[in-house]
Amino acid sequence: MKKIEEYVRAIPDFPEKGIIFRDITTVIGDADGFKLAIEEYSKILENMEFDVIAGLESRGFIFGAPLAYKFNKPFVLVRKKGKLPGKTIGKKYELEYGTAEIEMHVDSIKPGQKVVIIDDLIATGGTIGASIQLIEELGGEVVGCVFLIELEGLNGRDKLKGYRVESIIRYEGA
Repeated sequence: MKKIEEYVRAIPDFPEKGIIFRDITTVIGDADGFKLAIEEYSKILENMEFDVIAGLESRGFIFGAPLAYKFNKPFVLVRKKGKLPGKTIGKKYELEYGTAEIEMHVDSIKPGQKVVIIDDLIATGGTIGASIQLIEELGGEVVGCVFLIELEGLNGRDKLKGYRVESIIRYEGA
């Protein structure tokens, strides 16, 4: 059986020269690769006590929804600004070249709920940091942030001091 790392495709010089893009479409596009990814996430989640899974747009949805189903937990969407109907709460955060904003429904997290955040990748930590702030503003407690891939060279983990951060695959560079 292949290891999960073998399903990730490396695309050199994308989106710009010198960058190695870690493509997960080859993981989710293969039934065995996708199953293995969900199994690897599940091994981590089995050792956490949580009430809710929050998934970050959009690849966090791909992994978070089947995990919520498997663990019989609610699934909460963290989306780009303007994509959710109803009343929302938002948070702006810094990108390498500008800013972005994410939102959640104001009633998506109940005070005191323990939340695990799922995404495909941690790079600089901006999106996940903003997501943590939103969850905490709604009264939730973030008990873990779990990623398929961590780009260690971008130091995203450093922005998450005090939170449990787990990654299935780690790459040294950016």
